[in-house]
Amino acid sequence: MIDRIMALWTTLVLAFLYLPIGVLVAYSFNQSRLNVVWEGFTLRWYRELWSNGPLVASLQNSLWIAVASTAVSMAIGTTGAWLLYRYRFAAHRLIHALVSLPVIMPEIIIGISLLCLFSTVSMPLGYTTVVIAHVTFCFPFVLIAVQARLQGLDPALEEAALDLGATPLRAFWHVILPALRPALLAGGLMAFTLSLDEFVVTFFTSSARSATLPLKIYGLARIGLNPMLNALSTLLILATLAAAFFSSQVRQFGRSGPR
Repeated sequence: MIDRIMALWTTLVLAFLYLPIGVLVAYSFNQSRLNVVWEGFTLRWYRELWSNGPLVASLQNSLWIAVASTAVSMAIGTTGAWLLYRYRFAAHRLIHALVSLPVIMPEIIIGISLLCLFSTVSMPLGYTTVVIAHVTFCFPFVLIAVQARLQGLDPALEEAALDLGATPLRAFWHVILPALRPALLAGGLMAFTLSLDEFVVTFFTSSARSATLPLKIYGLARIGLNPMLNALSTLLILATLAAAFFSSQVRQFGRSGPR
C-alpha cells in the first residue's frame, strides 16, 4: 500500500514538473499566434525564429559570454582549489568562506554591488563587465567541485611523481589534472549553465549591445505571448537534453576507461 502511494506521489510530482514543458513544446508547433487554441501543426515559428536578427544576436551573445565565463571560471576555480588544498595559512578558513559567499548571496545584491563597482572605476558596461560578473558567481562552483575531488585523491600519487624526477608543475599537469577531469567537467557544465541562464546579474551589468538571451526573452514576454518563445524554449530543452546525455556518456567512459 505504501509503495503504491509513493509511486502515485512520484507520478504527480513528475507530472507537475514536466507537464507544463510538454504543453510548451506542443504549442511551439501551433498555428495560432495567441497560444490559447490549437489551430493546426506548423513550423512557422521556428522559421521566424531564425529570421529574427535581434533574437539570434542575443543568443550569440549568451553563448560567447557563457564560453568565456566558463573558461575563466575553470582556470580560477582550479587554481584556487589547488592552492587551498596544497597550502595551509592563517586566513585559510576566511578565504574559503569568502569564496563560497557568492553561492549563497542573493543575485540582486551581486548585481547592484558590481554595478556600483563598475561605475566607481568608470568602466563602461558591455561584454567585459558581463563576463566579469558571471565569473564572480560561477568560479566558486568550479572551485567547490575540484576541491571535493582533491580531498579524495591519494597524496602518494604526487609524491611518487616527484620521486621519479617530475617537477611540481609536471606532476600537477600529468598526474593531478587527469584525475580532476570528472570534477572539471561537472564544474564547467555548472558554470556554463549558470552563465547561459543568468538574468538578474546580467540585467545590472550589460549594455544594449551585450544583451543576452534571457534579457531578450524577458523583453518579449512583457509585450505579450509570442509563439517564437515556445520554439526557442523547445530548442533550449533539446540542447539541455543533449548536454545531459553527453555528460552521462563522458562520466561512463571515465569510469570504464578506454578499451
